Amino acid sequence: PAPICFLGLLLPPLNPAAPISPAEPISQAYSLALYMQKNTSTLLQTYLQYQGSPFSDPGFSAPELQLSSLPPAAVSFKTWHALEDGERLNRAQGAFLALTQHLQLVGDDQNDLNPGSPILLAQLGAARLRAQGLLGNMAAIMAALGLPVPPEEDTLGVVPFGASAFERKCRGYVVTREYGHWTDRAVRDLALLKAKYPA
Repeated sequence: PAPICFLGLLLPPLNPAAPISPAEPISQAYSLALYMQKNTSTLLQTYLQYQGSPFSDPGFSAPELQLSSLPPAAVSFKTWHALEDGERLNRAQGAFLALTQHLQLVGDDQNDLNPGSPILLAQLGAARLRAQGLLGNMAAIMAALGLPVPPEEDTLGVVPFGASAFERKCRGYVVTREYGHWTDRAVRDLALLKAKYPA
């Protein structure tokens, strides 16, 4: 028995929380982001089509419309490129957490404003589920890189439930537009990581 005990002391202890390679979760997240990217313009166009004028007018765009509860995706290339991996992932994680909550709100708004639009409601629901999936993938990447995963927060805060139909349509427009912009940015973020951690 004594030699066996001694042998046991020589073996390295098994660590159940041993870090996994980040390559696999990065690859999964990148594939999902690319898939999401194919559907973002369709979601925005479908959304605008159901809102009536001026939203459904050809070439409608209102870049000046923003939501304080949703971080804008737009950032200068220099600023974006200078970000550390952790900071880049943190910002994307925060944005997609906010987007899942905002897409739920927009879905509720549209259920009230356009109850006869199952296509739009289905697309909004699918976008929310994909954003949640990307959140899970990003958390796995952060864990694999040894980065702290930020806790889930209530990003919406107090929502003005008495908002007019027009205000709710504007809110939904910003959410569906920024969902597309953040997805584009996530594809770029993940492409950088993919190059750093090849499979």
